[in-house]
Amino acid sequence: MKIDGKSRICAVIGNPVEHSLSPALHNAAFAQKKLNMCYVAFRVEDLAAAMAGVKGLNLLGLSVTIPHKVAVLDYLDEVEETAGKIGSVNTVLHKAGRLIGYNSDGLGAVRALREADVPLTDEKVTILGSGGAARAIAFTLGKEVALKEMVLLGIEAEECGRLADDLAKALPFPVRWEPMSLETLGRHVPDSAGLIHCTPVGMSPRDEQCVLDRQILRPGQFVFDIVYNPLKTRLLREAESVGCRIVPGVEMFIHQAVFQFELWTGEPAPVDCMRRVVMEALS
Repeated sequence: MKIDGKSRICAVIGNPVEHSLSPALHNAAFAQKKLNMCYVAFRVEDLAAAMAGVKGLNLLGLSVTIPHKVAVLDYLDEVEETAGKIGSVNTVLHKAGRLIGYNSDGLGAVRALREADVPLTDEKVTILGSGGAARAIAFTLGKEVALKEMVLLGIEAEECGRLADDLAKALPFPVRWEPMSLETLGRHVPDSAGLIHCTPVGMSPRDEQCVLDRQILRPGQFVFDIVYNPLKTRLLREAESVGCRIVPGVEMFIHQAVFQFELWTGEPAPVDCMRRVVMEALS
């Protein structure tokens, strides 16, 4: 596209390597919709100056990556309620001179689960992990869906316990946590409607690792692995072989970008176009 004085620009700030797909993804979507917008990447070390520049340059919005997802909260005029509870922001909208923060990770995950038509309402769901992604997904899922129970199994006991306490204060259904082990996996996974895996286990190049033994899975459960490189992790392959419904992590990545596009533009996202760009890149 031709960038001129009428163009609106979105940007990714922080470590662009983490979101190397985002420029191609969003720019293809802008082109598909014939919008005079573009998406560019900046490696930002002076966050205060960068956020002042968002208003000064009249940028439309931002993706925010590590290491700025928490620190950026200090420079926002408003934070969406769930993003505030999560405690981190990865999406910013510049609207009427105000910077408004959102977290699209959890929204992308919930959209991916809903598109897969997995059972959620009044069901027990087990989440593996307690880091930033688990926190975003747990809070968003708890806000959007009336679960029967949420169980967190984590390796970092202090972090997992803190997340469970925060969730219990905010959600209307029981939230429990235990250290992740063969014993706790074997106790909680079999009677759950599904499993959401939020740890790096199985990520390339260690893509033959798997967080659990497939013998504890049962047909009809859903297994959602947020790892998207490789596209089909060993966990998903094992789950599929048992007869589980699988939800690949790439769907969360696509749908969090869909949320960003629709937030910035106010228009329906060209999802098929965005999925094609991502799948071509990852394949």
